[in-house]
Amino acid sequence: MSATVFLLTPPFTQLNTPYPATAYLKGFLNTRNITAFQADLGIETTVALFNRQGLQELFARIDAQPPQAINDNIARIIALRDDYISTIDDAILFLQGHNPTLAHRICKRDFLPEAGRFAQLEDLDWAFGSMGTQDKAKHLATMYLEDLSDLIRECVDEHFGFSRYAERLARSANSFDELYAALQKDYTFIDQLLINLLQQHMQAVQPKLVAISVPFPGNLYTSLRCGQWIKQHYPSVKVVMGGGFANTELRGLTDPRVFEFYDFITLDDGEAPIENLIHHVEGIKPLEELKRTFTLVDGQVTYFNNKACSDYKQGQVGTPDYSDFQLHKYISAIEVVNPMHRMWSDGRWNKLTMAHGCYWGKCTFCDISLDYIRLYEPIAAALLCDRMEQLIAQTGENGFHFVDEAAPPALMRALALEIIKRKLVVSWWTNIRFEKSFTRDLCLLLKRSGCIAVSGGLEVASDRLLDLIQKGITVAQVAQVNRNFTEAGIMVHAYLMYGFPTQTAQETIDSMEMIRQMFAAGILQSAFWHLFTMTAHSPVGLEPAKFNVRRENDNTPTFANNDIVHIDDTGADHESFSFGLKKSLFNFMHGIGLQDPLQKWFEFKVPKTKVAPDYIAQTLTQDQFAAARPTTKIVWLGRQPAVEHITKSKKGNSWEMTSLTFQDRKEKYSISVGREQGDWLADMLSKLSITNAKTYTLQEVMDSYRDAGLEDFELFWDNKPVNTLHKMGLLKL
Repeated sequence: MSATVFLLTPPFTQLNTPYPATAYLKGFLNTRNITAFQADLGIETTVALFNRQGLQELFARIDAQPPQAINDNIARIIALRDDYISTIDDAILFLQGHNPTLAHRICKRDFLPEAGRFAQLEDLDWAFGSMGTQDKAKHLATMYLEDLSDLIRECVDEHFGFSRYAERLARSANSFDELYAALQKDYTFIDQLLINLLQQHMQAVQPKLVAISVPFPGNLYTSLRCGQWIKQHYPSVKVVMGGGFANTELRGLTDPRVFEFYDFITLDDGEAPIENLIHHVEGIKPLEELKRTFTLVDGQVTYFNNKACSDYKQGQVGTPDYSDFQLHKYISAIEVVNPMHRMWSDGRWNKLTMAHGCYWGKCTFCDISLDYIRLYEPIAAALLCDRMEQLIAQTGENGFHFVDEAAPPALMRALALEIIKRKLVVSWWTNIRFEKSFTRDLCLLLKRSGCIAVSGGLEVASDRLLDLIQKGITVAQVAQVNRNFTEAGIMVHAYLMYGFPTQTAQETIDSMEMIRQMFAAGILQSAFWHLFTMTAHSPVGLEPAKFNVRRENDNTPTFANNDIVHIDDTGADHESFSFGLKKSLFNFMHGIGLQDPLQKWFEFKVPKTKVAPDYIAQTLTQDQFAAARPTTKIVWLGRQPAVEHITKSKKGNSWEMTSLTFQDRKEKYSISVGREQGDWLADMLSKLSITNAKTYTLQEVMDSYRDAGLEDFELFWDNKPVNTLHKMGLLKL
């Protein structure tokens, strides 16, 4: 089993499948005749913990500790220890797919012991229905494991969490201080399980280089523990860390203490860097020939990037190799949560506002007469970034929630450009209007700057009522905007409203159908239905007669208790729809019931929808690429290309071409254009780079093309090669 390279993924990434980074590297190393062994210490540690012996040791450790105050939930788990110990092996076998018939017993709710996590299962039948026995049982077994994780966290290891081990330490690691301090402490119970497994592998593999993949913040602490142990017990073995965390978080690394745990850290595509590193470890190449690699030189963090060494083409990297993984041990767990819904209660967010008030200021249900909404005053993007940097320094947190009434698209664009130019590593989300300004390209820019989610008011998905609300949007427009955000990788949450004045039962059902189709199309990830409430300072509250409603009591306090009871003689019995709307939405968010008739969700007769069943799907087929104006800003988000001049020939004729090869964080791609056009394009992309202070307009790009003596700009700009760049980060804003 000995090998030159030991590729490992530390706890914890996924329980259900190997993270593929080491499999791809092993496949590449096979093509270079370099021996490698790989291990996923995440699943190995999980299985070592969650078995009969592991739980016996866990409870024994808890018993041996000094007495401590515990809550009723933990006391219940400890009291049920025999039930956990006697069922754990069967539960894990079931989640591994080796004992599927156990699902029936688990679903009876009398096999697995239940503690606090099961309190959230009120909606289990809605989530899984009567047919999803396997998934329902997987969810119950997952909650069972989560109960045990609560026990571990409370009693033996405060940082434990499935796929998120010590993630808080990693997330707050703007400074290395807290992580460094944690690594000086004695091993936790989980640390010891991990190190025992690592020791066994090191003895068997006897590698020259250990390559640790850290795709997520939740892997960082355990990767450092692995590196720490290896450097203490195998000082001649070199340790390199790479992967998604390094690629996104460590590009500006300067703290030398990190290299007490690793010898090297590599960035981006790993094939060429690891090959060069192996040759360096074997004494074949000097440090200066390392590629995209950090190391310590004379006590200083130093970055080497041998640009003479090109990255491998995709056809050269070999086939991923999944050998060595203990594939039969992976666990299929189901934790039914909506990631967008959790944004409000999960994570530490610094609160900021992009603009005072609302730039739209017309919605008739909103308190637009009040100054906090009426007086619109945006903040300059540069000042916003200054404030973000100050908050990061003050709080140690780099997540931001912009609590705007509706963040203006132009300011969001300016803020995104400023964040990227300053190279701030932030995550942010905000509230928006679903307006047509959110083009595909703007959404891609927002994503690059760190935008992870948006929420916005779709309200009543009915064009008549949207017009009455003066929302300034249509359902079709919302669908297209949601598509743009979703395809850019930004989660979308929609605020929904029912019970607006004069809203009929038919309009409520038609609105519900629109929402169903959006979830079915995959362009909406989360939503919430709100019953319309008349407020005193909204246009409806100020002039109810205009909206065919009346106040029940004009003497009702208005501001501190802003809700006004109103009577809607022409509308439906709105409150009767509440349960069905919310019940259906809960299911839609979990991908359930999307093809069921809407009547299913109600215990009383409702109208059949008049919305065409493919309305949203047809809307999404409409052309999303509007013609750019000369004043449109052009921005290049990618890296600068490798430029190569080539000669092509056909039927005795030859001509020169320019090949431009681009690398991004996921892949490599190339385009070919005429020689002169290629030289101009490479130079233009450098000018259009997001890192430059000047932002060029389309007119300036056209002028540059003409000044270079080139012809037919429109033909060149709208042809396949440049269209490829538009897909990869050449944005029209």
